[in-house]
Amino acid sequence: MTPFGERLRALRQARGQTAKQLAAALGVTPAYLSALEHGHRGRPSRRFVELVCQHFGIIWDEAEALQAIARASHPRVVVDTAGLSPTHTALANRLAERIGALSEDEAAALLERLAGPRS
Repeated sequence: MTPFGERLRALRQARGQTAKQLAAALGVTPAYLSALEHGHRGRPSRRFVELVCQHFGIIWDEAEALQAIARASHPRVVVDTAGLSPTHTALANRLAERIGALSEDEAAALLERLAGPRS
C-alpha cells in the first residue's frame, strides 16, 4: 500500500463510502480505485487528486498535503546513482534488497533520519 492509497482508503471509510461508490463519484472504475488503494498502480495524476479533494471537500493546506502524499506514492521507485560514488550506489542497492525485511518501526526511523536537514 502507498501513503496515498492508505489516505484515500481512510477518507473513503470515514465517510462511509464503498470503493464502488467512490469510484463512480470520481469517474473511475472500482478496479482502478482498488489498485490505487492497494499500491498496485503508480502515483495518481494531479487532476485525480484534485477530484478527490473536491469530492471530500478538502481545501488549502490539507489539499496541498494530499498532493505531496500522492507525489511520494509511486510503488516502483527508480534510483539513478549515475555520477554518484560507489557508496551511494551500494546504499541504493542494499535498500532495494532489504526494504521488504524492515519492520514498520525500522522503516519509519530510517525515513525520519533521511528527512532530516539537508547539507
